[in-house]
Amino acid sequence: MTYELYYWTGIQGRGEYIRLALEAAGAPYRDVAREEGDGILSKVSREVATPSFAPPFLRDGDVVVGQVAAILLYLGDKLDLAPREPRLRLWTHQIQLTIADFVLEGHDVHHPIGAGEYYENQKPESLRRAAEFRAQRVPKFLDWFEGILARNPDSQTHLVGDRLSYADLSLFQVMDGLAYAFPVLMDGLYPHYPKIKALCAAVAGHSRISAYLASDRRLPGNESDLFRHYPELDARA
Repeated sequence: MTYELYYWTGIQGRGEYIRLALEAAGAPYRDVAREEGDGILSKVSREVATPSFAPPFLRDGDVVVGQVAAILLYLGDKLDLAPREPRLRLWTHQIQLTIADFVLEGHDVHHPIGAGEYYENQKPESLRRAAEFRAQRVPKFLDWFEGILARNPDSQTHLVGDRLSYADLSLFQVMDGLAYAFPVLMDGLYPHYPKIKALCAAVAGHSRISAYLASDRRLPGNESDLFRHYPELDARA
């Protein structure tokens, strides 16, 4: 069965967390909007009995599931990207939900007032939000991820257990987004997080992920995405 991923064209966005899991597992999938255009997203949403509030959503036969963390929870067992032990499966899901919080805070740096407003219309508020994000929030999240890597009894290059999980892939994606949006900040911070850095290197070196990152399926970052590079937001805290 070929999975169907539904997400906006032109950006990595939240759909990229699903793509990375599918690519890492070598699972057959269609990136439907890239084939048929963004109009297919609302069309399918109107037709299914369990519509997602917003993309991404995934169709697997009769199952349609939305929300990144829920999709990855669903795919974790199917793609062998989650632990078998229920306690660790729940822990992986908890990590993914924390990653979702981190991603939202990264997005809200450039849209602190409203997602429907242009960045230029909320720039003063963005500058204030960015200062706190750089000085307080990024280190707080990274300290937590570095800490759970250190406390993993099975591996310090995996968040859970001793093999690749969807949480590892998602943390890699967040770090890639931060490096794009805040290169000055991350140039100073990254050396303080050797375990996160080692995890990201391991993910990037995974044979299927390495091939995906080098392919045209992996879109570059841009200023329509979740993580956006505005130099004025990347000043040193």
